[in-house]
Amino acid sequence: MGTILEYMNNFDLIVIGGGPAGLMAAGQAAELGSSVLLLEKNHNLGVKLLMTGGGRCNFTNKIPPRTLADAFGANGKWLLSGLTRFGSNEVISFFKSKGLKVKVEANGRVFPESDNANDLLTLLLEHAKKNGVTIRTGSSVLRLEDDNGRIQSVVLRDGTTLRANKYIIATGGRSYPTSGSTGDAYDWLRALAHRVIKPRPALSPILLNDDIKELQGISLSEIELRLFQGDKKLGSAIGDIIFTGSGLSGPAALNISRVIARHPGVELEVRIDFLPLVNQQVLEQNILALTQENKNHDLKNIISELVPKKLAIHLLSVAGINSDKKGNGLSKAERQALARTLKSYAVSVKGLRGFEEAMITVGGVDLREVDPKTMGSKLFNNLYFAGEILDLEGPTGGYNLQVAWTSGYIAGENAAKA
Repeated sequence: MGTILEYMNNFDLIVIGGGPAGLMAAGQAAELGSSVLLLEKNHNLGVKLLMTGGGRCNFTNKIPPRTLADAFGANGKWLLSGLTRFGSNEVISFFKSKGLKVKVEANGRVFPESDNANDLLTLLLEHAKKNGVTIRTGSSVLRLEDDNGRIQSVVLRDGTTLRANKYIIATGGRSYPTSGSTGDAYDWLRALAHRVIKPRPALSPILLNDDIKELQGISLSEIELRLFQGDKKLGSAIGDIIFTGSGLSGPAALNISRVIARHPGVELEVRIDFLPLVNQQVLEQNILALTQENKNHDLKNIISELVPKKLAIHLLSVAGINSDKKGNGLSKAERQALARTLKSYAVSVKGLRGFEEAMITVGGVDLREVDPKTMGSKLFNNLYFAGEILDLEGPTGGYNLQVAWTSGYIAGENAAKA
């Protein structure tokens, strides 16, 4: 038989998960007067938060709520009410009020002025402790027990049973499992008949069927990736890319990976536009001008004025053109073929890297079973959700941490209500 802690009835709320969403939820509920116990299976809190942005921690994006919501695709509509309650401006104000100095960089990305994620974690911990949150680390949950539409208790793997009036699950997804995000809560929730959308890695490098090892290491800025299933365009992303030995990485590739994750088991193709700021007709004229100015130069050197030389040689080959041909030898048909290749270089998607390299998880608790205004379960009237456990995923740039803050704040606020 397991043990029941003496202080088990002293808490109004148990929060499971000591990441950004859990810490926000616990601190907010405690500030509103609830007695809160925070459980974390790691021996340290906020492990994944400290890894964010290479430790710099891009913790939100300074854009309006509706624009933020739109970045989450179809599920963004569900998030909109939460963002109007506690959006990026409120998050920035929250941390500033705790003493954090912030800065806004390109594309609205917001960072601590110190570029140190530990500053945010310290403030979250101080906020929680100041308001009396009891923190218990090294506490791994085995299951939740329910009865008559309510969660009755939390059972730990060491046999301990804990009870409270309300519960918040903020355990994260499955990305970066070394941080402790191993998807344990999915099993608890399935056992409670909550619907869980199958978790898949996202914001992950893309694996390709094509052999492009010769391009490994090439890094490009402001490239457009378009994802297709047959002739149907599924999504697009503009940003930096890096060719790897097995595919594509970099911000644009990571962002398009979210759409790939939502379409498992189907044939997909990425079409790369290396020069998205010019249309194909203008590009053909630019190529003509370059070849006329450099009539006696090799095409591989001429086209290297548009893209890196190694890539120029590869694309000329794909277009069926000898890279050693002189500029004055390029025919109109070849010029058109080269422009098409530069504007729509197609590669076949094999899949994505695993959870070990994914920044976030696609999938999680089905949003149809969660009230967006309270983050409360529609199946259990004393259960709430916060953070990556929800079926929400956004692009790089502070969007996903914004979900943690928004859902954590709202879950904590509503769990604290009588």
